Amino acid sequence: MDTSEDVLAGVGPRLRALRRARGATLAALADEIGLTASTLSRLENGKLRPTLEQLLPLARAHGVPLDDLVAAPPTGDPRIHLRPVRRSGLVMVPLTRRAGGIQAYKVIYPPAGRTARKHLRTHEGYEWFYVLNGQVRFLLGEQEFRVGVGEAVEFDTRVPHWIGSADDRPAEVLTLFGAQGERAHLAPSRR
Repeated sequence: MDTSEDVLAGVGPRLRALRRARGATLAALADEIGLTASTLSRLENGKLRPTLEQLLPLARAHGVPLDDLVAAPPTGDPRIHLRPVRRSGLVMVPLTRRAGGIQAYKVIYPPAGRTARKHLRTHEGYEWFYVLNGQVRFLLGEQEFRVGVGEAVEFDTRVPHWIGSADDRPAEVLTLFGAQGERAHLAPSRR
């Protein structure tokens, strides 16, 4: 059984390998996550013991689970423990658990009229959704679509868009988006 010192000693080389695999410099990574290049260098060289506050943004930046950074032993349980997130009247249930890359969510839109004002949003990336239940009203730029069960939509999220239920029933969709979409949809509201 590894001691906590052994586990932490292995973090530095893993961080260096992940950064180099991405082709990122210490300075570029430091700008991305808000640490100094000196701190990152000391973490990679094992001269600084990593804290959770340092490891979380590093795991996100490298697109790996925190468990991979500390070489946590596998639990043997591949199930994803669903923890719904509520944002702006929506219920978003994560269906994937690895950091970075494409994320899958089940999104439940409340019945029409029970949501906040229709505010078209834009952000970097692409999004895809598939209607599982109900009817979806989808606004994309100047166009409006009604999307039903079994239909899928893919769009460039730089085009202003809005998604909601089209009638008096909730609408459920399976959606996929990347890191930019995750930040746009799951970031705390600025209001």
